[in-house]
Amino acid sequence: MSKQGFTTRQVHADRLLNSPENGAVHTASTNSVLFEFTDAQGIIDVFQGKQAGHVYGRSSSNSAMALSNQINALEGGIGAVCFATGMAAISSVFLSLFKHGDHVIVSQYLFGNTRSLMNTLMDMGIQISFVDVTSLENIKDAYQPNTRAVFTETVANPVTQVADIQGIGRYCEERGIPLIVDNTMTPPPLFDAKAAGASLVTTSLTKYVAGHGNVLGGAVIDTGLYDWQQFANIKPAYQVADTRQWGLTQIKKKGLRDMGATLTPDAAHKIAVGMETLALRMAKACDNAARLATLLDNHAQVERVFYPGLADHPQHFMAREQLSGGYGAILSLDLKAGIDPVDFLNKLKLVICATHLGDTRTLALPVAPTIFFENGPQERAKMGISETMIRVSVGIEDIDDLVEDFRQALDQY
Repeated sequence: MSKQGFTTRQVHADRLLNSPENGAVHTASTNSVLFEFTDAQGIIDVFQGKQAGHVYGRSSSNSAMALSNQINALEGGIGAVCFATGMAAISSVFLSLFKHGDHVIVSQYLFGNTRSLMNTLMDMGIQISFVDVTSLENIKDAYQPNTRAVFTETVANPVTQVADIQGIGRYCEERGIPLIVDNTMTPPPLFDAKAAGASLVTTSLTKYVAGHGNVLGGAVIDTGLYDWQQFANIKPAYQVADTRQWGLTQIKKKGLRDMGATLTPDAAHKIAVGMETLALRMAKACDNAARLATLLDNHAQVERVFYPGLADHPQHFMAREQLSGGYGAILSLDLKAGIDPVDFLNKLKLVICATHLGDTRTLALPVAPTIFFENGPQERAKMGISETMIRVSVGIEDIDDLVEDFRQALDQY
């Protein structure tokens, strides 16, 4: 199976990895909270980790486990855990692995909700340094004796700054700390997080993986690159026989089980089905984004376009090296002075004004007064977000129709 193409493996992953019952090609949605043990010793063995199995729907289910297997194969990991949302996945990682007095280096370009979480963690005594992750030197400058990890997105949302993940990965390996990468914006086959040195991968399955805007989900994948015996915060109870599983075991127990951000069986089923067309959707969306970015970059009414595929993007060459499957399907733009972003968005006829990304449909919204409103103007400026920026999540429509919609709106000015 390893020699087969990405889409072939995805289409057949559920039936081959999980062996659904009765010849089905998809794992059934198992909607049970409790699981019976005809031998009482069985429930003891599962509770103590001596035997695989399900004891309670909040901790695990056959549906969520089947999806975890597929997500793990997608990222080439040694294990994965699925959550109710992408934010639940990130929150569980931080709250499970770090404690008061620990220091974590994170990207200063984090998405608004993730940035808000970092502020909450600081209130709890976890030290956070926000740095420009486009340069490894900034990571080195921020390192402290109590630094426990580095966390970054691959490509920032919405200004598309590209992190030097390969350089950061090598540095984290030298320092003996895990690199945690949010791969939501550039899922496989666009970006291979493991090959770049990521220890843990977080992702919002809601976005490109599921792809149709009809289900929420998140995941954490352990790539197997980090030796968790180096990590001081693993509790004795979670130091299982397989030392490679220490980190993920603690995330499962302290994050998923204790915090209860459980992915429902029905959501797991929908995500698994949507994931089968991931490569096809990403290829079309990335191609559309590249062509739309070129049109907007050359239009008289557009001041600037932010897209890694454009030659004048500050990290274009880094993106070209790291993103083997395309430059992503997110772009942002600043209109010429005097053009009201709200008025412009209202002139679009096909594009949907909505807060989401990774959908089959093209979506757009004004950034500053919506998803980054809580950050305030000073923080937004540090992130490179102008007060009139528009973010566009490019879908899989026919490109001529998208081009015409943006052109007709711009030509009214």
